[in-house]
Amino acid sequence: MPFIHNEFLLGNAAARKLYHHWAEDGPILDYHCHLPPRDIAENRRFANLFEIWLEGDHYKWRAMRANGVPENLCSGAGDPYDKFMAWASTVPSILRNPLYHWTHLELKRYFGIDDLLDETTAPRIWEITQAKLAGDELSVWGILKKFDVRCVCTSDDPVDDLRWHWQLQSLACPATVFPTFRPDKALTVHIPEVFNAWTEKLGEAANLEIRTWTDFLEALRRRHDFFHTMGCRLSDHGLAFCPPMDGTEAEAATAFQRARLGVAASNAQQQRYAGFLMRFFGRLDAEKGWTKQLHLGARRGNSTRGFLQAGPDSGFDSIGDWPQIDALGAYLDALERENSLPKMVLYNLNPGDFYAFATMAGNFMGGRTGEAAVAGRIQLGSGWWFLDQKEGIEAQLNALSNCGLLARFIGMLTDSRSFMSFPRHEYFRRVLANLLGRDLEQGLIPDREELVGTMIRGICYSNARSFLGLSI
Repeated sequence: MPFIHNEFLLGNAAARKLYHHWAEDGPILDYHCHLPPRDIAENRRFANLFEIWLEGDHYKWRAMRANGVPENLCSGAGDPYDKFMAWASTVPSILRNPLYHWTHLELKRYFGIDDLLDETTAPRIWEITQAKLAGDELSVWGILKKFDVRCVCTSDDPVDDLRWHWQLQSLACPATVFPTFRPDKALTVHIPEVFNAWTEKLGEAANLEIRTWTDFLEALRRRHDFFHTMGCRLSDHGLAFCPPMDGTEAEAATAFQRARLGVAASNAQQQRYAGFLMRFFGRLDAEKGWTKQLHLGARRGNSTRGFLQAGPDSGFDSIGDWPQIDALGAYLDALERENSLPKMVLYNLNPGDFYAFATMAGNFMGGRTGEAAVAGRIQLGSGWWFLDQKEGIEAQLNALSNCGLLARFIGMLTDSRSFMSFPRHEYFRRVLANLLGRDLEQGLIPDREELVGTMIRGICYSNARSFLGLSI
């Protein structure tokens, strides 16, 4: 039997029935990823496995470094085939790492390959995949069709002109593609050289010369408005933790003005500035009915040497260990008190915080005044980054089930830069079906297939479609 087979990860008859009847053939709504919109608009074709599989995959780079592979064959300028061979030689050493599952699931689903990847099988796999990548089925649009991807939400800076999203509106792309508003650089008053260069781009994008704090806020609002006209209904923020909520607008304006003069904000000043600006972003989202995503808990750029050598998002980040809940609760409460709490998805990176996040979400399910009630208004997001593997997915599902309503969960996303990552949805669906199938066989939930199956189908697609308000 091949390693990836029909019953992969499905440990009992009930799990197999739930997966095959209710989850397997469902469409995909990938509401958070980092896929390049240009590649989608241009229907990119990939010359080889390096381009489609290794080009920007910091998960693989981390594993390769741990296996003694030199950096030029990870993120560096090494030959594409040599990089692939370095990855192939690493794969036998990643048993029990989720990369082993994903690697072989992707080879199976994209290319029909059952061979285990190692140094001996790699040359043949390279040749087979290169031939298949030359066809229409594995162009970007072919991949979207193959996996029935109905919608993709990319991650986009407010200064982006969204030209590729604009082009996609007139193209016959098989998936609807929307931008997501991610204004992380607006918070960088502690790094004036970054902040000022970005602010100049923001002014150009907003057609506004930014001289004052009021100009800055107006430029952000204009870009938020523009993203809305382009179909955007989600924002996103990557934060170590929520900033304090006691910063005043006067303090924020002072930090802005000093940064514009090249004076870096202190840590305390930057945090108080960020707290005010995050409240401002919350108001913008609430006014338009958007969903705000908070990615909390990553400790980024830990290796100075690695960061200088390979840049950000290159595999030198890890799980942070900050207290999260007091600040998160204060942020949610501050927005709710001024009737500006939008729908939210809270992504937690520290597995020790799942239950705290789940119970905090449950405190803020009431709707805004004048707004219709929304089921599952504050979501505990799916297992993210280091936690989007079997154990992490189950931990998130268990915390949500025990402290909230699993039936209202909006499900999985790829959070990926790779067009090879859509089987992550299958992986999640198999884990979900296995968890519920085990409960069913143990008598922990009723032996009523339609009751459980309808919940699975909602989690896999329809809940997200209803919750996010996207035009699909």
